[in-house]
Amino acid sequence: GLRSLPGCVKFHLLKSDFIFNQTNVASVTPWSAPIIWEGTFDPILIDSIYKQQNLTIATTVFALGKYTRFVKDFLESAEQHYFMGENRSLTVRKVQSFKRWQDISMSRMEQLEKLIENELASEADYIFCLDIDTKFYGPWGVETLGRLVGVIHPWLFDAPRNRFTYERRPESQAYIPADEGDYYYAGAAFGGSLEDVHHLTKTCREKLHIDAANSIEAVWQEESHLNKYFLLNKPSKLLSPEYMWRDINESAAQIKVIRFSNVAKNYAEVRPNP
Repeated sequence: GLRSLPGCVKFHLLKSDFIFNQTNVASVTPWSAPIIWEGTFDPILIDSIYKQQNLTIATTVFALGKYTRFVKDFLESAEQHYFMGENRSLTVRKVQSFKRWQDISMSRMEQLEKLIENELASEADYIFCLDIDTKFYGPWGVETLGRLVGVIHPWLFDAPRNRFTYERRPESQAYIPADEGDYYYAGAAFGGSLEDVHHLTKTCREKLHIDAANSIEAVWQEESHLNKYFLLNKPSKLLSPEYMWRDINESAAQIKVIRFSNVAKNYAEVRPNP
């Protein structure tokens, strides 16, 4: 397990000479939460608002088994693009591994819950929980901060709701009926205040344990439970797929900047089981 704790005393976003005004995407949710795209915020203005607050942003990633090969690119690209500021620190923790990647995925919520309770609650103001098999390609800054932050999944951001891969079995705690759901959120990136993310991880951990006791595993493990949580607890801010693209995805007209992306890989080779 790997925890990066960049104490951002000062923030400095990478700035372009112009702001592209998005007109072909929704910039607000039905519950009036902002959706962050390139061109929907002024990086100079938002930087000036936050840089005097002396904030600390904790960031967690898990690197188990062969996934340790992704650590170098993640950290090096984060140094170039992620919350540019002073006083960064890096802490490594040993965590339990499992024979099934599904169990590795499902254990993350419990470990995050304990980490927040035991260490981060008194150390950080915000937290982002990210996948390690990723790389930063563009600026990820204070425009992403919010009480509860979800990232729209890059495969389903322009898909109709009936294509969302929610858990559809009523027996699961992650069940979402066919006529419900707002967006499909990526499990590879979420964040917010320490209090809100602690509640998220605690709730998902409890629901995962109930499913396990009933011998059911949600279709996309923790991501399914995350989507159920966000259905019932609306995020205060959504990040567009600019903040969670996939290297194997084709380009899309709506995506003007790729900031963070899941790297291409052979899952059969890096995962411990199919």
